[in-house]
Amino acid sequence: MDAKKVAILFLLCFIFLGCKEKTALEIEPKIIPIPQNQTVGEGSFVINQSTGIQYSNTFKTSAEFLIAFIEGGSTIRLKDSNDIEFILDTTIENDEGYALKIQPNKIEIRAKKDRGAFYAVQTLRQLFPERFENESYFKDEVIIPSLTIKDQPQFSYRGMHLDVGRHMYSVEFIKKYIDALAMLKMNTFHWHLTEDQGWRIEIKKYPKLQEVAAFRDETLVGHYSDQPHQFDGKKYGGFYTQDQIKDIVAYAEERFVTIIPEIEMPGHSQAAIAAYPELGCTGEQVKVANKWGVFEDIYCTKDDTFKFLEDVLDEVLELFPSKYVHIGGDEAPKTRWKACENCQALIKSEGLKDEHELQNYFITRIEKYLNSKGRQIIGWDEILEGGLAPNATVMSWRGINGAVEAAKSGHNVVMTPTSHCYFDYYQSDNEDEPTAIGGFLTLEKVYGFNPIPEVLTDEEAKYVLGAQGNIWTEYMPTEDQVEYMAFPRLLAMSEVLWSNFEQKIYDDFVLRLENFHKRLDALDINYANHLYEVDGEIIKEEGETKLALNTLIKDGKIIRVTLNGDEPNYESRVYTKPIVLDTSRTIKAAVFKYNSKEKLGKTFMQSINYHKAIGAKISINKAPHKAYSGSGAEGLVNGINGSDSRFGDKEWLGFWGEDIIVEIDLGEEKKINSIETRFYNGNGQWIYAPKEVLFAFDNEQYQSFKLNDESLLINFKSDFSGKRAKKIYVKVQNFGTIPEGKQGAGNKAWTFIDEIIIN
Repeated sequence: MDAKKVAILFLLCFIFLGCKEKTALEIEPKIIPIPQNQTVGEGSFVINQSTGIQYSNTFKTSAEFLIAFIEGGSTIRLKDSNDIEFILDTTIENDEGYALKIQPNKIEIRAKKDRGAFYAVQTLRQLFPERFENESYFKDEVIIPSLTIKDQPQFSYRGMHLDVGRHMYSVEFIKKYIDALAMLKMNTFHWHLTEDQGWRIEIKKYPKLQEVAAFRDETLVGHYSDQPHQFDGKKYGGFYTQDQIKDIVAYAEERFVTIIPEIEMPGHSQAAIAAYPELGCTGEQVKVANKWGVFEDIYCTKDDTFKFLEDVLDEVLELFPSKYVHIGGDEAPKTRWKACENCQALIKSEGLKDEHELQNYFITRIEKYLNSKGRQIIGWDEILEGGLAPNATVMSWRGINGAVEAAKSGHNVVMTPTSHCYFDYYQSDNEDEPTAIGGFLTLEKVYGFNPIPEVLTDEEAKYVLGAQGNIWTEYMPTEDQVEYMAFPRLLAMSEVLWSNFEQKIYDDFVLRLENFHKRLDALDINYANHLYEVDGEIIKEEGETKLALNTLIKDGKIIRVTLNGDEPNYESRVYTKPIVLDTSRTIKAAVFKYNSKEKLGKTFMQSINYHKAIGAKISINKAPHKAYSGSGAEGLVNGINGSDSRFGDKEWLGFWGEDIIVEIDLGEEKKINSIETRFYNGNGQWIYAPKEVLFAFDNEQYQSFKLNDESLLINFKSDFSGKRAKKIYVKVQNFGTIPEGKQGAGNKAWTFIDEIIIN
């Protein structure tokens, strides 16, 4: 074969392979949440100016959404023919289920209800180029891959929450938020409308709620734990008019999103009491709260208060057609009730045992009123205190115990534990992350959430309706910041709730998420991108303690690393195997495109403080709380200190109300000169350092050391003058019950402990 023929053949192969590669990219479905069943077919469907669409009134909302998406995003105009057809299919049992069949000559959308067809449209939408999202697709046709999907949700309640009491956002943003929920097949928006720091819903019968309760004089600057507290001196507030709320509710209904309003009671009500002091127990004037936390002024349990709340709820019910009304019920200190003649008289007249049963009386009375109006209550798990109202649904946030108790009692449950569902927590170890309330909740941990507690039987598990992610906004003054905290964790939650738990693979989700970023960009959604960051994990391998580095997206990417604290660049060594930890050093690493100088993501940095306990065998008599499990017990002797500004990263361990005993086995007798550690002391977050720490060596008695420091971070160090020991025991006694007058009064305190350093 001559050179000319070889060149032509090579060119033809290149063109063929190039076209084949392009087609493969076009047909690969990267849908979020992943459908329960999907099969890629042969060929593709072309949408152009001759394409038509047909539908009956049954599917009016979903069909009109698809038409608006196609025609609003491009120059294509659909005709009246059945190239794209919506078909009623009563064999589909689930009202939210659908079947989508894309063939070269036709697209069929089958559903029993319009909402099912709507979710088919949201799936189809993700097969279109992302430029449709911002009306910038200017070609005359679009190619949709052949695909057959049969799909339905795993859970009936798929929710997201937004707190507008601490910070308020525009009507346009609320609609944008709802749009995102609908795109991801979420069907519930929990709208937290009232708080100590602001009342955000217009109630016409009580104008002072708009005039007084909706505004605070100033706002806390920085973090609550920063002392002394500083304020900005600027009046802040506002409220949504009833006309605005009606507009938003109608907008959500067109996207099959139910809005559940939350009117907090009996706690988190200081703003309302500031407007109407007679609603409180003391009758004294208070201000709308200007900082975060829990406040002692709560609704009094007298008839006038219930009349006020019933009047408020009457107007709320006119605005929101939802089955549920959320009545809060969380974090209600009983201090005022204990000193209130009215409350104490009611306890006596109703034969109640204490203030906790008074809370049950309060919740049950509100429930009866809402039941009489054809509605149901839902509340945070504190509504279990003193007994659960007869028809209440529990939203379990303080772990799973509330959910388990409610489900075993035959009550419906929505799961929203802090450990997996609080999107106001930090999502990365990066020190330049925006200020957050605390905690640490990664994308992977959200994705790994199973809303069904393992301890429930199959019958009890039926009471778990689903779950939701929560956005509390103390530290989110802007809409961009809300989006940054919500995305991409919201995408992970959507798949937790829609897709089968068994079919979820995190690595596959990450690849689909990388693709989905382009759609978020087109939608102008500000998301946190941690896909190209380096993650470090301490491992034990071949008898040595090592630092293993990893990154989520590996295709076409490499990690470059330095061991001397220098910034990694194109010439730095390529990471190939875990790094042995045998000395103190600062390790830095970053992801680079393969064969490129382009760095992706942020630089990873890990300082290693090498000491005698690194690699030692360690155990703790109590497991850390699931929300603050850090790197487990081994994280206390891995040579890595926790963050100076956050207590919820991978190194701090949190224990709620428990005394702990840490046993460190050095493997052989060693000389001990000193032992040091540190405790977080953020009282505003219910975290208290222990009053004393006790140490013991081998079989000796414990020695007690007092802690008298009131700092936010308490460094503790004790010298032992050359003590020799094989085993070291550290006993940390919990602070106990939080005293009256403090945030979280009456609750158990948290203990947070960092690295235990032995030299």
